[in-house]
Amino acid sequence: MREQISACITACDEEQNIRRCLESVKWCDEIVVVDSFSKDRTIDICREYTDRVVQHEWLGYIGQKNLIRGMARHPWVLFVDADEEVSPALRDEIQSLFGAGAGAFAGFQFPRMVYYLGRWIRHGEWYPDIKLRLFRKDLGRSEGQEPHDRVAVNGPVKTLKAPLHHYTYNDIWEHLETMNRFSTITAQEKYRLGERFRWREFLFRPGWRFIKAYFLKGGLLDGPPGLVIALISMFGVYMKYAKLWELEHRKGGAA
Repeated sequence: MREQISACITACDEEQNIRRCLESVKWCDEIVVVDSFSKDRTIDICREYTDRVVQHEWLGYIGQKNLIRGMARHPWVLFVDADEEVSPALRDEIQSLFGAGAGAFAGFQFPRMVYYLGRWIRHGEWYPDIKLRLFRKDLGRSEGQEPHDRVAVNGPVKTLKAPLHHYTYNDIWEHLETMNRFSTITAQEKYRLGERFRWREFLFRPGWRFIKAYFLKGGLLDGPPGLVIALISMFGVYMKYAKLWELEHRKGGAA
């Protein structure tokens, strides 16, 4: 018999996305959901698919992932966010792989493909965007710097070909709102860790981010959406460093 997999989903107010996500992991041996006290129908929808639904205060992107990892009952954990979907091709690739035995690998990573402004984004910084999301529970955990969590494993990792689908933003306004929120979290985390504002970073990093995303990584090949992504990413870098300066200014630090 193949080794069993626990699909672990963190969610909050995701009634528009959660059913698609849950449908895509029905093949797993267990579905675990940790919800951060949704005010919409997220919980009700989740309970149609699993009785392992827990509400817990938000511990941050890293803390919440480690919390749900500890709740998984099976040896393998598959992290999927509520606005993501395991594509049929990825499902088939995982099932075929595990049917033959996972071997000595501690984890599996695969590309994530984003649906944005009416099309799949296939270039720039958003693709292939390799994510390690399937791993041995006893050999992996979430690390990183808020708000960007990542899985680190103790052992070899294999890269799969099929993509994880990501329905990240409904429109440009939601994209900007998220960048605003993330830049605040990032600035606060940098300040907490002792990093300080530098003019050279504020002046040069945003432009470099645009050049890298739009030209060097081929974002221009995604048409107008590729340009929008590169410009908003550049603006997000400006906001991150501006907010770091603001934190120092408010607390009386030199800038």
